[in-house]
Amino acid sequence: MVSIQQYQSPLGGILLAADEVGLVGLWFEGQKYFANTLPVGHCAQTTPILAEAKRWLDIYFAGKEPDFLPPLHPVGSSFQQSVWKILLTIPYGQIITYGDIARQLAAQQGGRVSAQAVGGAVGHNKVSIIIPCHRVVGANGSLTGYAGGIDKKIKLLELEHADMSRLFIPKKGTAL
Repeated sequence: MVSIQQYQSPLGGILLAADEVGLVGLWFEGQKYFANTLPVGHCAQTTPILAEAKRWLDIYFAGKEPDFLPPLHPVGSSFQQSVWKILLTIPYGQIITYGDIARQLAAQQGGRVSAQAVGGAVGHNKVSIIIPCHRVVGANGSLTGYAGGIDKKIKLLELEHADMSRLFIPKKGTAL
């Protein structure tokens, strides 16, 4: 059974979803892929996992780095899971590139991994913010696509006091 709850953040409404194992979704209202993996039979109720996720978000949006992770259970392919695992290692307030992740995966798995494939997995992260896909940028410093919107990506990085001096918003027509 998947349970859901709403969370009101300074950046807008968030929908949280959890099963008995962990958080399966965290989406900004109206974002790309909004609740696209939410099963029909979900119900609105408080659970210990959702309470932990809300506590994590309260600390995060207060401008502090949470010192714990709520239980996570995002569903995805083995490749997506490997990318999301790397996202969890990105330190608070730091950024890395899609190419950095591709190189880490290639070193772990042997062979080559494309930055574009990594971008697809990052873009389909179902537990945004907590699995910090907003900390990934293009090799040239481009604030490429974020399912919640570039404006939210910028606000999240600013909240973490990330060094944004070399980052820029890409022109229309690129990977927004």
